[in-house]
Amino acid sequence: MTQRFSPTTSEQARYFTNAADAVAHVKEIYAANTTYLQEAFARLASSEALETFDGHARVSAHYPYVAITTHQATKVDTRISYGFVRGQGRYSTTVTHPELYGSYLEEQLSLLIQNHNVPIEVGVSQTSIPIHFAFAEGMHVEGGLDPSRVDTMRQIFDLPDLSVMDDSIANGTHVAAAGEDHPLSLFTGPRTDYSLHRLRHYTGTSPHHFQNYVIFTNYQFYVDEFVRMAHEFLEKDGVYTALVEPGNYTTYNSKKFPGRTPEGQPADRVPQMPAYHLIADGHQGITIVNIGVGPSNARNISDHIAVIRPHAWLMLGHCAGLRDTQKLGDYVLAHAYVRDDHVLDDALPIWVPVPALAEVQRALEAAVASATGLSGYAIKSVMRTGTVVTTDNRNWEIGGYAGLVQRFNQSRAIALDMESAVIAANGFRYRVPYGTLLCVSDRPLHGEIKLPGMANRFYRQQIDQHLLIGVRTMEILRETGRETLHSRKLRGFLETAFQ
Repeated sequence: MTQRFSPTTSEQARYFTNAADAVAHVKEIYAANTTYLQEAFARLASSEALETFDGHARVSAHYPYVAITTHQATKVDTRISYGFVRGQGRYSTTVTHPELYGSYLEEQLSLLIQNHNVPIEVGVSQTSIPIHFAFAEGMHVEGGLDPSRVDTMRQIFDLPDLSVMDDSIANGTHVAAAGEDHPLSLFTGPRTDYSLHRLRHYTGTSPHHFQNYVIFTNYQFYVDEFVRMAHEFLEKDGVYTALVEPGNYTTYNSKKFPGRTPEGQPADRVPQMPAYHLIADGHQGITIVNIGVGPSNARNISDHIAVIRPHAWLMLGHCAGLRDTQKLGDYVLAHAYVRDDHVLDDALPIWVPVPALAEVQRALEAAVASATGLSGYAIKSVMRTGTVVTTDNRNWEIGGYAGLVQRFNQSRAIALDMESAVIAANGFRYRVPYGTLLCVSDRPLHGEIKLPGMANRFYRQQIDQHLLIGVRTMEILRETGRETLHSRKLRGFLETAFQ
């Protein structure tokens, strides 16, 4: 028999016509239920005799949920791509970490109230919170337990259940069973928790620091320049308030926080995909992540960052130029992708087009013009727009030359890399506006192969400007506004209400 815990005296749902009040109640439920689990685990981890848990009912607590029920068709302003449900019925989602998602939740629920003129239902769901997900950041549940207590923990607490963490909603393959609610969000509470824990592990920083504008790169050179640039911003009275580095090491803006010294300690080892966060109020700053090389890494990290619900992400990296009219240092603005990487074929069929997004393309071109001083026809001297091939074969150059040339010619490809199409495809899949600006670092088809000395000189010369373009692009997108950026191009006709 499962022991059900409710933070209130009864398990009756409550109804709210004010989104802030609804979010406050979500926070109460979540805090009470996670505290209950933490206290029970503390008893197990203490010197308390194991016998006190013998025959004990399972120790369970559950995620809060939010729901909306509509009984009649509602006319809504569909110029914005989210904030409403598609028809009559009941829609719900489980919620985790409302202290992190509070502002996001309040915005989404406010739009639902505004568009449908019905209250928000808040209550305790039937979905258990795994013991691993009930703890504050950095808490390793099983660390320090002896084997007998680990075994007891697994018997009495709920553990992560992968069957409730799939991406069927995001993939567009979810079909609600008879009597089941329709989803309000792309991600359930457990799926979100799983990714938040993965982000801490891979990036070495707290998910709380992630900003709404994310740059992916595959070279540490870009990260080094980002850190240098960030420190310059922090010496000005601008929008940026702090820089957070792996280990949650935080440096503050000297104008906004005079005399405030850095806090925390830099990470004692570089995490697998280190993240750096240039903080602005309301998470409106810029995050950069060194994802390493390859399509698997690109999918891995974007699968997890998607739960943050960013407003845009960009791929900035290097590529092989495929045309003899290109030169080293030229930029490639991707307007189409050949997905030859295979890592998303099961989730997003290869026949699904991944279109370029006009809002992001215009911002990238404007940023290139700003950084280079060129405009109009003159930009063509440093940047080409075209198709990018993303491959999972790092040694593509040494196999099937004739066949490759034919394929590149048929697809009209102008560049090749190992990450861009994955980042774009996952942006499409998760409804996160995306873009790609690459820099030509070698031209293997034309005899210019990247060698260590040449590569180092090239990187030093080009990275400053390339990163500056990426940062300016994000600032342009921020000024554009989320309503324009989150267009209906990324949404289908069976969509969730949450952005």
